[in-house]
Amino acid sequence: MKLCEKCGSLMAPVKKKNTVVLVCNKCGKKVALEKGTEFKLKEKMTHEPFDAIPVVDGSVETLPVTDAECPECGHNKAGWWTQQTRSSDEPETRFYRCLKCRKTWREYS
Repeated sequence: MKLCEKCGSLMAPVKKKNTVVLVCNKCGKKVALEKGTEFKLKEKMTHEPFDAIPVVDGSVETLPVTDAECPECGHNKAGWWTQQTRSSDEPETRFYRCLKCRKTWREYS
């Protein structure tokens, strides 16, 4: 590969009619290949800025699970996490989310 003399970016080989030229993707400068230089173009990949992103249907729960009784429905399993909600010299606040009804509540230490 070759670097562009104008901007320093990597130049990519592009097939033009019967020849191959090096083109800078950043500034567009074109340079003819020197004699004896060989490039093999195997596959051209294109990507759109908003290619489709697969979306998983339903809820994927990634929280750790513990035994905690939900104040809303009485279910005894909940996901939990901690977060610093007050000043740094205070303990963290523990949050729970019921796995059945999705109610979220907190517990202060």
